[in-house]
This record gives sequence, structure tokens and C-alpha cells, in this order.
Amino acid sequence: MANAITIEKETDGKTGRYVARIAGVEGEAELVFTNLGAALIRADHTNAPASMRGTGAAAALVGHMIADARENGFRIEPVCPYALAQYRKHPEWRDVMTKPPS
Repeated sequence: MANAITIEKETDGKTGRYVARIAGVEGEAELVFTNLGAALIRADHTNAPASMRGTGAAAALVGHMIADARENGFRIEPVCPYALAQYRKHPEWRDVMTKPPS
């Protein structure tokens, strides 16, 4: 059975990141964002170390960001190529994104 992915949100005023960890797997994956104010963040970059590739950690980070936006009433400007690719697969995320998935 695969270990569960845990995700935490870290913020430092204008910037922050969602961090994914998997017990027994070295490293951490992250989705870095910038707080643009007015209930808007920019998804800047997603990165997963080689030890976490193929585990679903990066996709879990984007999904967590979407859930966080819905729960806390902010919108996302998707700049990160990975976040954009995931958005194209999930057009139902339109409600929290600032532009269409295309």
C-alpha cells in the first residue's frame, strides 16, 4: 500500500508554497505561489524531486490549492506550466481560475 501524501501550506506575507511529503520518501514536492492581494494568488512553479516523481505528489499539490481556493474564497492566476496542464485536464476548476484552461 502506498504511503499517504501530506500537504502543508506555508506563507510568508507576499509569497508561499504548498509542500507535499510522503512518509518513507526522501525530499518534498512544492507548489510556489505569490499573493497578489485582493483575494488572488499566482501559481508560479511546481517542483518534485526525482524521489517523488510518479507518486502523484505534484497533482495532489495542485488539487490541494484548488480546494484551498474554494474553501477560502480566493482565485488563482495559473502561470506554472504544470498547474496549467492539470487545469486543462480539469476544466471544472474554472470557478477559481482567472482565465480559461486553453
